[in-house]
Amino acid sequence: MDVAVVGATGDVGRQVCTQIVERRVLPPTARLQLVGRAGGASGRAVHGLRADLVDAYDEHAPLLDVAHSPEDVTADVIVVAAGLTPPARTGADPDRRVLAATNGAVLAEYADAIARHGSGHEVVVVVTNPVELGVAVMAERLGRHRVLGMGAWLDTLRFRRELAVELGVRRHRVGGFVGGQHGEDAVPLWSTVRVSGLDADERARAVAALRRGRTLDALPDEIAAAKTELARVAAEDMGAAFDLIDTWPADLRLVTRPWMTHQSGAKTPAGTASATVDLLEVILDGREIVVAGQVALDGELEGRFDGKLSGPDGAPHRGVLGVPVVLGPGGWTRVLLDDLPDDEARRLTHAADGIERMVAASTVPRDDRPAGRERAGTGAPVPGASTATGDRAPSGRAGAEAAWVATVHGLDQPGTLTALTGVFSTRGVSFDSLATEPVDDDGRAGRIVVTFRATPRRTRALERAVRRLATVRSVTVEPAPGTEFSQGGPAR
Repeated sequence: MDVAVVGATGDVGRQVCTQIVERRVLPPTARLQLVGRAGGASGRAVHGLRADLVDAYDEHAPLLDVAHSPEDVTADVIVVAAGLTPPARTGADPDRRVLAATNGAVLAEYADAIARHGSGHEVVVVVTNPVELGVAVMAERLGRHRVLGMGAWLDTLRFRRELAVELGVRRHRVGGFVGGQHGEDAVPLWSTVRVSGLDADERARAVAALRRGRTLDALPDEIAAAKTELARVAAEDMGAAFDLIDTWPADLRLVTRPWMTHQSGAKTPAGTASATVDLLEVILDGREIVVAGQVALDGELEGRFDGKLSGPDGAPHRGVLGVPVVLGPGGWTRVLLDDLPDDEARRLTHAADGIERMVAASTVPRDDRPAGRERAGTGAPVPGASTATGDRAPSGRAGAEAAWVATVHGLDQPGTLTALTGVFSTRGVSFDSLATEPVDDDGRAGRIVVTFRATPRRTRALERAVRRLATVRSVTVEPAPGTEFSQGGPAR
């Protein structure tokens, strides 16, 4: 499978690309697409990033591809890390409304392009903040089960670390999730906390000690007071500010430590990228695992607890929220959340309200210009977005398989044929036939002719992916002789 990173040269995007290669998430035959913007600094920097990654990891680096426009993004898994980031300096408090106003248009542009030109099966991991807006925009265009926001997983890993430090164990021995909204409205789900080696009674005592007699109802006021105190201390001694954080309860540390890290000027690209690559590994490995993520819900929380999330009028909650979900190769499949204590339910309700207001105020209308191409179906209604149904690409004649002939001119060198077959195999398309023809251009290039069957939508994605291979000079894909097209679909 191939991966594309939109915003590859930003602080987080660069870290994501580096960790993908360094951790060997992709084999050498797979493709990592580095996406920048034509005409801007990122459009130039992606070429340098590609060269730098090859210099550092040539022995095991995947095929590295550069793209400069939303229409050129083509991969099985797409990480969206583009857009404005909040300033990292003391006294600068990130305003998510400003981020939403700026990044909403960027997110919509990429979502529309993927919906028009993609395969219809891409899984999208949203990193761009506000991550909930990114999920709403992408899910409305692409289908809600194919889109996951990584903010809740990052918060979950931070929460587990804070618990592990206080318990004196390694993080991998601690379970538990964080839901809600990424940032100050993150909701530590204390009821989900588990510690390896502790039975139910021991766990209950440990959690009670960690919570220090508090409930989540007090957390918002505690966060506000903590930020004021940290700003005062950090003005004199940044190290003392971090020492102060260490004295607070785990759920308060969960929110204030990354806030203080950003205030220090360091930002949080390494941790954000690591959490993102964790999710990529799950998707690419074909496993199913329970993670936390922001997703577009369509009533999955009905009956879980009282309050708005089940609807005051009995209607199920529809909208984006961070919750534990089962994640696999095709995206997320179901929510795993038992009945919650009252304080956790109230905090999730508050987070859902805030997300709903932000999305309603910020969602950019979808691009419905006729393109002569199928559009991916969308998922459940998302606040502030137009309504559509279904999670799959439209069916009908335009989605029927047809026979195609691809003529590929590629460099006559080892790896060209392997890269070509890799593009087809990772998209589930088999060759009906493959033939090579004599080389030309003074023996430097050869021609490969491939016949195969696929839908028009998948064929367009294959053509674009093959064209972007480093060893390919040109590719032409045409209907096989005897195949006619009418109204965008094959007619025999």
